[in-house]
Amino acid sequence: MTHEGAEGLPGADPERSELEQLRTRVAALEAAKADRETHHRWKSFFAALLIVLGCVLAPLAAVAAWASSEIGDTDRYVQTVAPLASDPDIQAAAATRVTNAVMEHIDLPALLEGAAPADRPLLEKALGKLGDSLESAVRSFVHDKTEAIIASDTFARIWTAANRHVHTAVEDALTGSGDGAVKIKNDSVTVDLGPVVAQVKQRLVDDGMTVAAKIPEVHTDFTVLRSDDIGKVKTYFRLLQIAGTWLPVLSVLLVAAGVLLSRHRRRVLVAAALAFAFATLMLGVALTVFRVVYLNALPDSVSQPAAESIYDAMTRYLRTTVRMTVVLGVVIALAAWLTGPGRWATLVRQVWHSGIGAARSTADRAGLRTGPVGPFVQHNRGPITWILVAAAVLTFVLWSYPTGLVIIVIALVLLFAMAVAEFLAEDGSGRGTVHAGSHEPPPR
Repeated sequence: MTHEGAEGLPGADPERSELEQLRTRVAALEAAKADRETHHRWKSFFAALLIVLGCVLAPLAAVAAWASSEIGDTDRYVQTVAPLASDPDIQAAAATRVTNAVMEHIDLPALLEGAAPADRPLLEKALGKLGDSLESAVRSFVHDKTEAIIASDTFARIWTAANRHVHTAVEDALTGSGDGAVKIKNDSVTVDLGPVVAQVKQRLVDDGMTVAAKIPEVHTDFTVLRSDDIGKVKTYFRLLQIAGTWLPVLSVLLVAAGVLLSRHRRRVLVAAALAFAFATLMLGVALTVFRVVYLNALPDSVSQPAAESIYDAMTRYLRTTVRMTVVLGVVIALAAWLTGPGRWATLVRQVWHSGIGAARSTADRAGLRTGPVGPFVQHNRGPITWILVAAAVLTFVLWSYPTGLVIIVIALVLLFAMAVAEFLAEDGSGRGTVHAGSHEPPPR
């Protein structure tokens, strides 16, 4: 049969028309699928971009929050610097600095001649025990008195009170303005030890060296921070102080937006949380590397042990923030993974439910009853779970300065509360949702 003859058969045109319609419909479906795939690719691209930006901003956000809190919270600043007063390396460096300042104002040749006749025997006796050299004897005598002052509570009170009093001047110091006890001079942030010199002067007079009363008012600076690029540090600090509140929020919002924009939100949340934690962990590594660079750049006149103690004290809360963020990221990633459909996650949940079910069965056999609480909890399982999660999040947000340990405790308390809710939950038949190892539950 020829093609022309087939076209003339009855029903040929309807079949051909139906075939064309099917082809058109398939082409439309394929085009729609291609459009959806293109749309999903763009969404995935922007989701990844937002998450990457949030993770990149995470270390800077941690630094900004730390800088802002150190300046804006007096108590936190004092908590940062107060332990330095009892640090042995700081005490040794301060004692050496004060001793040098005092010795610069003592006239050694005229020391005995300038002392009162009644005071000379006591002074000779005190100096005679310290060596033959007059200069070394006087220096040792002054150094001993200085160490006694610095090792006492007097120095701790002077140090703490001074730092609390001049906390408002710290911002001026980092911005290059102000002329308080804390100031920037010659690329250094320094603290005036003049009050300690006055205490040493009085102690020397009390112990027989009355010539020390002639020492004028002395101001000597103790370097807390030194950097050749202190001008840049001041500029960066002003920017960080402004961003201290909003940069962490922006970083978290960018990551959250990326997760919400993605197709596979649970898997993306796991990856984003771990990436956020890793980015912050890199800040901790950078602090360790910068510590070495900073200490190596110090001049020989600066005490290395004291500089190490100061650096560690000033970055202590920043390292705490790094550890807290890493723990938080791991906890969020673990929670997202455990609630997913994966094989191992499902197995963990089955073990969880089986354990709680076994405990509830034991309580049933012991005659423990939940009364109306069980059916109520079972009927409101979803809202109760979300309320518990919201309470955990709110606790974290309202905690002034959470640590990694605080995050772990909050997570454990949340797990315990959810376990209690599941233990109490039961259906209307008076039987729990899961009863491991129990076939006929006791009457309620």
